[in-house]
Amino acid sequence: MHIVVCVKQVPDTKIIKINPKTNTLDRRSAPAILNPYDAHAVQEAVKIKEKTGGTISVLSMGPPQATAVIKKSIEIGADRGYLISDRAFAGADTLATSYALSKALERISKDLPVDMVICGKHAIDGDTGQVGPGIARRMDIPPVTNVIEVTEVNQKEKTVLIKRKLTSGYELIQAELPCLLTVEKEINDIEYSPMPNMIKAARYEPIIWAVSDLENVERTQLGLKGSPTIVGKMFTPPRPEGGKRLEGSADEQVSKLMEVLMEKKDLLTLQSSK
Repeated sequence: MHIVVCVKQVPDTKIIKINPKTNTLDRRSAPAILNPYDAHAVQEAVKIKEKTGGTISVLSMGPPQATAVIKKSIEIGADRGYLISDRAFAGADTLATSYALSKALERISKDLPVDMVICGKHAIDGDTGQVGPGIARRMDIPPVTNVIEVTEVNQKEKTVLIKRKLTSGYELIQAELPCLLTVEKEINDIEYSPMPNMIKAARYEPIIWAVSDLENVERTQLGLKGSPTIVGKMFTPPRPEGGKRLEGSADEQVSKLMEVLMEKKDLLTLQSSK
């Protein structure tokens, strides 16, 4: 069983600020960390490996300092890590990112075929949730999003039983291997790393690939050239308004409440019971 976890280095959004002049994230204002959803993805890969055996690889795209998140993944329990780092990747949106990562996965698969790809639900800096499904589409494997439990991995039948979260409940589905999962934080708890993992992570040197190390790459699909997304503006959302207090007798309050509801009727939706 070979599981590849895609991880990303992101700024800590609890600390980061927005530049008021450019309306962009000031990445220098916050430390870089392993995307929290990706940490849970690595932890889930470790849990699966404990049951099935095999190898866990982690893959990231970014500048040379992104090796830090690969080392953190090794500390959690991954076996090896790959970083694709090249100026040609700079400025990539989710479309170009999924293309580059899929090409790296093709290269990894030549050494050891990939049975499962796991990603975090989304990155906390972009919050799109598009890269995982984009990779699956390019690799022509089934994507399963919002996963909260991997119930069973059947290597003999090459299937996996998964519980995923929906807006209206939960769904239990079976997917064929290889497949790609995007996981929620609630899928597991990040465990304390044992000392041998910490020592290994401190000494570990990830494998770093440039564009030239990947095969059959169309450079026009990389970086800014391959990114059709345009960010017109980035801003801090306004604070929500406080509630409105209704005064008067019960009848007066009901009357005022009906007036408010009629004013806001366009925001209300009715859901059929069928």
